[in-house]
Amino acid sequence: MEYRRNKLLYVIEKLRQQLNELAKNKYLTDPEVVRLSQRLDRLLNKYSGKQG
Repeated sequence: MEYRRNKLLYVIEKLRQQLNELAKNKYLTDPEVVRLSQRLDRLLNKYSGKQG
C-alpha cells in the first residue's frame, strides 16, 4: 500500500513539473495544457482519497 502511494506521489510530481514547463510556452487554455492539468487533478484526487 505504501509503495503505491509513493509511486503515485512520484508520478504526481513528474506531471506537475511537465505541466509547469508546458505552461511556460503555451497559453493556459491550450488543449494540451488543459489535458495535462485535468490528468494531474485526477491523480491528486486519487491521492487524497476522493476517487477510487
